[in-house]
Amino acid sequence: MDADEVESWVAERDAVVEVAKLMLVSARTAPKSGGVDDVLGLVVRGGRKDAVAEQMERIGEERGLEGFKRDARNVRDSEAVVLIGVRGNRSFGLDCGACGYETCEGFRARKPEKSGDFVGPTCLFKALDLGIALGSAVKTASVLNVDNRVMYRVGAAALKLGMLQEATVVLGIPVSVRGKSIFFDRK
Repeated sequence: MDADEVESWVAERDAVVEVAKLMLVSARTAPKSGGVDDVLGLVVRGGRKDAVAEQMERIGEERGLEGFKRDARNVRDSEAVVLIGVRGNRSFGLDCGACGYETCEGFRARKPEKSGDFVGPTCLFKALDLGIALGSAVKTASVLNVDNRVMYRVGAAALKLGMLQEATVVLGIPVSVRGKSIFFDRK
């Protein structure tokens, strides 16, 4: 690469990191059930991003799931990863029963348990808040022409590494700028 190409690459990488930060703003300001904000966010890059990819590869090996390894390659090839999670163990107070408990009081009285990749049960309204925050974040990336993809596996690895410790559910959004989206023709 000549000096101009290096300067251009650095500028693009820096712009992607700024977009990742703006994605956190979009997640933070997204509408929340009852106006109560239990959404959490974090931008990881560099060594922390690579640690997430390594954890994803370990999970893929342990479980025999190629999807974790494939997505780990996307994380490695991305400039940054936006993590968005929610404190799903807090109830909305509507007694809707969608969590599996008849009342929110019953939901709050149970002992949260890690089963699989996340801690449950999760309040439906907190899960909806997470989805809306994710949608707001990826909309921001899209408007600013930064390639991205919401990934369950990234969040599972991030939680295993202790990132966003208050969250019960986390999803990750790798972000990248290349001539062609690295998230498109994945195998």
